[in-house]
Amino acid sequence: MWKGYGLVLLSATGFAFIPIFALHAYNSGVNVTTLLFLRFALAALFFFMYVWFTKKNAKVSWSQLFYLFLLGGIFYMMQSSFYFHAVKYIPSSLAALLLYLNPIFVAIFSFFINQEKLTKRTMVAMAISFSGMLLVLGAPEGKIQPLGIALAIGAAVIYSIYIIVGNKVTAHVPPMTASAYIALFAAFSFFVWGISVGTLHFQFDAKGWISVIGTSFVSSVLAILAFFSGMNMIGPTKAAILSMLEPVITFLLSMVFLQERMSFMQMIGGLIVLSGAMLVAMGKEQQDKKKTISISA
Repeated sequence: MWKGYGLVLLSATGFAFIPIFALHAYNSGVNVTTLLFLRFALAALFFFMYVWFTKKNAKVSWSQLFYLFLLGGIFYMMQSSFYFHAVKYIPSSLAALLLYLNPIFVAIFSFFINQEKLTKRTMVAMAISFSGMLLVLGAPEGKIQPLGIALAIGAAVIYSIYIIVGNKVTAHVPPMTASAYIALFAAFSFFVWGISVGTLHFQFDAKGWISVIGTSFVSSVLAILAFFSGMNMIGPTKAAILSMLEPVITFLLSMVFLQERMSFMQMIGGLIVLSGAMLVAMGKEQQDKKKTISISA
């Protein structure tokens, strides 16, 4: 059990390093398109090698392949692009916090798309998160650019759609196989986009490769492998709730590596936001349990 918690915490730490690696990559002359293409290309290579050597089932149907393309080539590509651009305009800790509004958006979209009931608990939790966000945005430590806020919230919205679609696909495709195809299609989309608009280039400082490799293997491969391994031990809901420590870890890392700071009111607001998101996730677990009981009955 404790090993599972440790693995999910390791995963959250890996993902928390994303903005740290990204900003160091930008300082080395690596642009967003190139960084994300290399991130997903290297990750896809590793995942397919993992599936091959562990003899996992890599077969997918054409319909599954289409949805995996949507997940990787469209949704994850857009989400990553928005998030990686956001950290150029706002503190990385704030961008990570805004990304974790996604449980709120998942609940909203599930209401409209899947006709899932919005319980009073969920609506209260949503109100808590949004009130916390008002504190975060209303008590800035330094200047906050609206474009960065919009990009980070956009990343959260797209990631919410990714989660809803992904839940339907990954129920029938093994996690590592799904990760391999999603990373492959994301890399393909960034390659096509980069070639078409002329933003894909590899003329950057050699030290930029440290950030590229870190983003790919620490913040992608290691983080994903650790999350799935931990989730298998403690369950998806506990894993999702524990992974909400990612913005907190990002904040601590940004203090150490980027000398970023948040005001006291922002920190209070951030804790309120995460508390609301956690309540939404816990409410979702209770709804799923009730569905399971009614089906088995």
